[in-house]
Amino acid sequence: MSEAALALEGVEKTYLKGTPGEVRVLAGASLTLAAGELVAMVAPSGAGKSTLLHIAGLLDTPDAGHVAIGGAEMSGRPDRARTMARRGDVGFIYQFHHLLPEFTALENIVLPQLANGASRKEAETRAMDLLGRVGVAKRADHRPAALSGGEQQRVAFCRALANGPRLLLADEPTGNLDPGTSDQVFGVLMDLVRETGLSALIATHNLALADQMDRVVRLAEGRIAPV
Repeated sequence: MSEAALALEGVEKTYLKGTPGEVRVLAGASLTLAAGELVAMVAPSGAGKSTLLHIAGLLDTPDAGHVAIGGAEMSGRPDRARTMARRGDVGFIYQFHHLLPEFTALENIVLPQLANGASRKEAETRAMDLLGRVGVAKRADHRPAALSGGEQQRVAFCRALANGPRLLLADEPTGNLDPGTSDQVFGVLMDLVRETGLSALIATHNLALADQMDRVVRLAEGRIAPV
């Protein structure tokens, strides 16, 4: 495989395999993201986009096929190696922010860096830099409950980028926001991704947002095809 940021080749995934209720979610899905490329993935409900993102981000394993990040084959690697790759190379953003409610915005971004071996000073400096880029630095000492929905999701963006990943995976990252806030927050995300030069695979139902990215693909019937 080439040294793409992400390469999926012939990925298959079936749930309840071998039972009457067997569901084949992915049927040979293949996709390559070049370094610095932003790709939108559109899919009907239940098509398996979350499954594909989880496999791409090493949170789940395929039944067949290959997954490579930065040219390194991940399929079949031991759990510890996959965990280390996921922690350092992949950032995740979900529809709901999933911030830790008992910690401040700053602490939510510092904690994953500490888990990855950064010093507290380094982690706090990077966290404040990221918060500044998305316009939430003045809210650094606020807990999630004291932040607006848009602010919470901006903090979630920063947390996803805290460890300097090469790949960002986002599952409907603005789907829980009203249209006006969604457009604004999505613009912040795009600016941040462009500034940091990482690759991103972003699942969205919003075709207007998808059209702002470098490429749009569709997941249907377990396979990926260009739109």
